[in-house]
Amino acid sequence: MSGQNFLDVLLAPAVEAAGYRLVRLRLMGGKRKTLQVMAERPDGQMDVEDCAGLSRTLSEVLEAADPIAEEYVLEVSSPGIDRPLTAEADFARFAGYEARVEMTRGLEGRKRFKGLLIGLDGRDVVMNVSDEKDTHLVRLPFSDIQEAKLVLTDRLIRESLKARELREAKASHQSPYRGPQRRATRIEME
Repeated sequence: MSGQNFLDVLLAPAVEAAGYRLVRLRLMGGKRKTLQVMAERPDGQMDVEDCAGLSRTLSEVLEAADPIAEEYVLEVSSPGIDRPLTAEADFARFAGYEARVEMTRGLEGRKRFKGLLIGLDGRDVVMNVSDEKDTHLVRLPFSDIQEAKLVLTDRLIRESLKARELREAKASHQSPYRGPQRRATRIEME
């Protein structure tokens, strides 16, 4: 089992047990390594408190197993707005958004594709891709995708901000704290 696979086997269950979905796990760097863990809650969000809590959980697992011989830094983060697309479900979830996909093998004489995600058809990712001549559909086998991510567009930013505002508004209505309250105090004087 490779080092990357061992880290996946070690950390994925810990991430899930903590109530998150592992988006990406990567060991990067040369002399000083960074173990990057991208995760999200089931609702697709990940805030600073989530990152800190998951970091503590994973630190305990890593301390006990000691899987990395060299010095490294643990980095726990959200996937971000222009998030990586790593699971088949991501391609269905983000249909209608622009994405950039890099393949392990060439398809139609190229390895890189940028276009509008249409979704999934079986195990193929379907995209509308434009070139110099026209726009056409391409079917990219999921198993051949090396890396994929959303493209940061004005629409993606607007919709992300709108979703955050809705979540915050909903949270403020559900919060048990309702701000300063006035209390009527009755003073009886004799």
